Amino acid sequence: MVGNTVTTQEKKISGRKRHLLVDTMGLVLMVVVHAADVQDRDGAKLVLEKARHLYPQIKLVWADGGYAGALIEWTLRVCHWLLQTVLRPVGVKGFVVLPRRWVVERTFGWLGNYRRLSKDYEYLPAVSETMITVAMLHVMARRAFP
Repeated sequence: MVGNTVTTQEKKISGRKRHLLVDTMGLVLMVVVHAADVQDRDGAKLVLEKARHLYPQIKLVWADGGYAGALIEWTLRVCHWLLQTVLRPVGVKGFVVLPRRWVVERTFGWLGNYRRLSKDYEYLPAVSETMITVAMLHVMARRAFP
């Protein structure tokens, strides 16, 4: 199912939340930036709703455990995608690499290399979304033309 699976995750910046929908290679498909007072599940609905018409071929979405609950049924009903949460193994202490979760974390790491994305410099969330898109274009261009 490579190419039909995506991961979504939010990353907190002071006063803002970033929700990314990435493919299995960690390339950004969709981004939504909104105020930090919006709950994670509601932010996930924003990014999934925005992506559902652009990417109808998606069948499976992996998400952080914080996106469990009613969001799973909503995703199936509205987007016709299966949402699976990646949970931490029970009884394991310390750092554990979670399957598929590292993909979106690596993407946030790539974006963190860009000074303009390291802090919340932007006034409008739309500008933050655009800067994330520009940074990903730069990442992809560097990999395509080394």
